[in-house]
Amino acid sequence: MRITVDIDEALLAELLKLTGEKKRSPAVSKALVDYVKRRKARQLGRLLREGSFDYPSTNEDIEKQDV
Repeated sequence: MRITVDIDEALLAELLKLTGEKKRSPAVSKALVDYVKRRKARQLGRLLREGSFDYPSTNEDIEKQDV
């Protein structure tokens, strides 16, 4: 999907360096993917801290399954 977005040139230049991309579109795409993953991870962490999930397995049980 194509969109037009105003992005600060210095911020875009830093994004290009951080992602290692040469072109702007792939760099912005990587940044968006990373942002979404981080937000989802943060949301999952919050839900775990709040006790929204109950895992009856112990750490040892889980490690036994990782064969």
